[in-house]
Amino acid sequence: MKIISAPDYQSMSRKAANIISAQVILFPDSVLGLATGSTPVGVYKQLINWFEKGDIDFSRIHSVNLDEYCGLPVEHEQSYRYYMDHNFFNHVNVPKANTNVPNGLAKDFDAECRRYDKVIAQLGGIDLQLLGIGHTGHIGFNEPDEDFDKTTHCVKLKQQTIEANSRFFANEDEVPKYALTMGIKAIMQAKKLLLIANGADKAEILYRSLFGPITPSVPASILQLHNDVTIVADEEALSVIREKCPEAIG
Repeated sequence: MKIISAPDYQSMSRKAANIISAQVILFPDSVLGLATGSTPVGVYKQLINWFEKGDIDFSRIHSVNLDEYCGLPVEHEQSYRYYMDHNFFNHVNVPKANTNVPNGLAKDFDAECRRYDKVIAQLGGIDLQLLGIGHTGHIGFNEPDEDFDKTTHCVKLKQQTIEANSRFFANEDEVPKYALTMGIKAIMQAKKLLLIANGADKAEILYRSLFGPITPSVPASILQLHNDVTIVADEEALSVIREKCPEAIG
């Protein structure tokens, strides 16, 4: 595990984008696992900036997104397909046919989950997976549970997650209660993991995830078992780790 400290959100975004750009430049046909939410926006902006300068080429990249809300059409401003198109895909030269997001409008969610796992397998797995971390310790929408869900599945969102995501909707009632999410197995089989975090509100759960017991009640704790995981976080998010495990921060 490698922990990289950044003074602020902008620096965190740039450091994380550097890792992704190095992957794409060295391995132009990489499969990127991508994340949504507020934290990765700065990473995508930096990658777009470098693309516009001619420093990076996404034309051979394939991507698979972690998750999608159930019941939102792709045109909905809070669907994750919409998010990815407007925050990244529409601004770089990745072929849309190479991008994959679970279908939250599928009539049969179990069949859609099996299809999505097959897509990942057919691509040869994920070379680099970008992750955020939720207040419950969830990665993707893998919520705290009694077991680690291994494959893509439909999950009922925890109330804390719904409350956290309500800022993106007119009110809490509009937040979808279910989502399709990539499973822990696909995430952990990625060759490289890149976790980003910012803000003091992530400090305690980041510490518990990286230095606490490995338990499905803190889904991100499973990352401790991966042999190539990098965490890039700002000083606020690293405050508890810096207090309790200062030697761990590079």
